[in-house]
Amino acid sequence: MTKKRQIIFSSALGMILLVVIFMPKDRHTEPLDEVEVTDSVEVNEIVYKYGIPVDDYDVDYGIVKPAQSLSVILGKHRLSVNEVFRLTEKSKEVFDVRKIKSGQAYAVFSTKDSIPETAFFVYEEDPKSYVVFDLRGDYQVSRGYNPVEWRRKEICGEVESSLWVAMQKQNADPQLAVVFANIFGWTIDFFGVQKQDKFRVVYEQEYVDENRLLNFNVLGASFRHNDSTYYAIPFEQDGETLYYNEKGNSLEGAFLKAPLDFFRISSRFSNSRFHPVLKKYRPHHGVDYAAPAGTPVYAIGNGKVIAKGYEANGGGNYLKVRHNSVYTTVYMHLSRFAKGIKVGSTVKQKEVIGYVGATGVATGPHLDFRVYENGKPINPLTIKSQPKKPVSEDNMSRFVVVRDSVIRMLDRISCLFPEEEETAMEMMFGQYNLERLSR
Repeated sequence: MTKKRQIIFSSALGMILLVVIFMPKDRHTEPLDEVEVTDSVEVNEIVYKYGIPVDDYDVDYGIVKPAQSLSVILGKHRLSVNEVFRLTEKSKEVFDVRKIKSGQAYAVFSTKDSIPETAFFVYEEDPKSYVVFDLRGDYQVSRGYNPVEWRRKEICGEVESSLWVAMQKQNADPQLAVVFANIFGWTIDFFGVQKQDKFRVVYEQEYVDENRLLNFNVLGASFRHNDSTYYAIPFEQDGETLYYNEKGNSLEGAFLKAPLDFFRISSRFSNSRFHPVLKKYRPHHGVDYAAPAGTPVYAIGNGKVIAKGYEANGGGNYLKVRHNSVYTTVYMHLSRFAKGIKVGSTVKQKEVIGYVGATGVATGPHLDFRVYENGKPINPLTIKSQPKKPVSEDNMSRFVVVRDSVIRMLDRISCLFPEEEETAMEMMFGQYNLERLSR
């Protein structure tokens, strides 16, 4: 074959190959890629909020302002007074619109038309529940609930200034400190906690989405105070779950250690105290708890209200509660009384009976708390509190199993306190030196 023919043949072969490579393919012979189809469905997944497809609407989120009513909110979204009235009538069996509170969240869903129409109004009653007002057609009102979950947590720490701050440092909600103090409140005076007191807690906290709620379930706890370790072991007996110590004695006593949660003692029981207002020495047969105005005040035990009144030149708003034939307690300088509290009212332990104030003769908001034993004033900080019924003999073997499990669970929490770290370092270097000498 001549050189000219070789060139012609090579060129023709190249053109044939190019045609084959770039020839259009028959689309009907290609199978569908199932993975691509599945992926496209996931990308277009419908997102719901309050059971409503969010992408179908324009959503206006807001917070109810003080004195703002349903009529005012929906009036800004083109609903007439008559339409709001009709919606109010529809909602009566589900939700009273007069109970809409300032500070609560809401959402308004409007259509994406050129002239938008309000389709839904959703009011968040609390973190777990909401009310949906369907404004389409004949108006419907229903209540919905957000999914909740309980998450288990373990923390331990050491008190430097207060239990509240110590728990914050462990990334725990400070409200857990109140729950913790309530559990041990009959055994430990949390106004007298000291530096280097130590705690361990295993608990569950309720969540909605990623938002923590102030609901806790303590599965076990311990507190190291004054060289003694106190345990809180939950155990069910006779249909009631209480917290017990390691010996099976109830941590709950007939009286609380204090009538309010965690605030500073500003004045103690004394037979001769210099009065900051009257500028003279006189007996002070009570304990003053300094706390912000409005702080809830509890009855320290079950009893009956035997006096309620106001002393302009003394205790201001006050309540007197008789617990039994021996003990009576008095709560003074209240800003106001709890709703429904009157002479003759029966109150239970830990029931809110009033709120801290500065009524009467006072330099600032505080509670003046007094205890009388057989009519004589005694130091409230030394009152004896008889515990509730201990674990019975019939239940003791079952309690021991629970107790040992809880204590092991607490001991397993990894938490090296400063002195424990020093001991650990000494042991580590001691082991290192032994190994070096043995070589």
